Amino acid sequence: MPDLTISRIVAREVLDCRGLPTVQVDLTLSDGTVGRADVPAGRSTGSGEARELRDGGTRFGGFGVRAAVENVRDRIGPALAGMPIASQLEVDRALLELDGTPDKSGLGANAVLGVSLAAARAAAAAAGEPLYRHLRRHAHVLPVPLVNLINGGKHASNDLDFQEFIVMPVGAESLLHALQMSTEINLALGEILLARFGKVALNTGDEGGYAPPMSSPDEALGFLHEAAERAGYADDVVYGLDCAATHLYDEASGTYTVDGERYDRAALIELYDRLIADYGIVTIEDPLHEQDFEGFAELTAATGIQIVGDDLFVTNPGRVAKGIGQGAANALLWKVNQIGTLTEALDAADLALRSGYRVVVSERSGETEDAIIADLAVALDAGQIKTGAPVRGERTSKYNRLIAIEEELGATAVYPGRSVVRGPELVA
Repeated sequence: MPDLTISRIVAREVLDCRGLPTVQVDLTLSDGTVGRADVPAGRSTGSGEARELRDGGTRFGGFGVRAAVENVRDRIGPALAGMPIASQLEVDRALLELDGTPDKSGLGANAVLGVSLAAARAAAAAAGEPLYRHLRRHAHVLPVPLVNLINGGKHASNDLDFQEFIVMPVGAESLLHALQMSTEINLALGEILLARFGKVALNTGDEGGYAPPMSSPDEALGFLHEAAERAGYADDVVYGLDCAATHLYDEASGTYTVDGERYDRAALIELYDRLIADYGIVTIEDPLHEQDFEGFAELTAATGIQIVGDDLFVTNPGRVAKGIGQGAANALLWKVNQIGTLTEALDAADLALRSGYRVVVSERSGETEDAIIADLAVALDAGQIKTGAPVRGERTSKYNRLIAIEEELGATAVYPGRSVVRGPELVA
């Protein structure tokens, strides 16, 4: 790559999939190359996440991001003008120094991340490479999708307390085949829910999955099994949950509420043990509240399946290191906007992978059509991605980008299938 420098950075408000504003950044290099990135937003967020900047007031219901846009234009742009683009580390270090806070609240994580990702895109474009190859020369592993077909929790308006009910097409031969299987299961699920509940069941949640009028996790998992069987894939999929348990936890009593019942930690672990045995669950995200490292360690040791830390880790290398030290979870949910720069997110993934933890690359509930996490999942050779149901443009943009990457990789592409998940029934 020639010695290119940053010449101009601009930002604007655009809308995410919920119709709320977010930040879009264009970063232009000295040769005219432009990198663009959109910043996603979460609704079910961990307390340790980097802080996005919102305007408050009445405009856009208080969700405007004019201040973050102005920070990109008036503070970050002038400070980074003339900086070489060759080192993502140096760009992100400059952003961190300019922000000056541990949680990105100085400039806003949405301002900082937009510039960080746009810089990576611009550098890749200037080198004439797709982003995944620019970040990792020999990247070639496509991710198995964790497809969220039934939504609950903060992502839906039904009474399901757990946030996501997931199928993983581990028996697929390729990424495209995995999406075929997922779509056919989703179509079958729609028919089943329509027959059982009527048209109201076909309403969807924030991530495109159905939001049927039910409250029991057994009922939701039962419908997923029925749909997989009807579609002809009963032996080719496994199942997962995102419990987002911090939002079910009452600190005063030390209990969780699930389907109208109160559970202490021990009782909730017993519930998970039963669901694992009854429904072939191989991955559970955030099964306990975000500060319960001890409980995560107990559950991880007891179940033998993939236990994923999202709110537990918030893609923060320090919290990941703490979890590794205690044996809490065995996988990291990787959301780049939780930490605020690409470099820090890559550090968290590297630490997890070097320590024998899996990495699940994830979208946010407030997504845009920007498909950057597809490239990032391949760059990490993570082997797993969670980006919603196979419907709606902000979800399908990621899947469609992965289809294109699979085609670009050709014979070198690997779809890891069953090898990505943990569980006694899959280890043979």
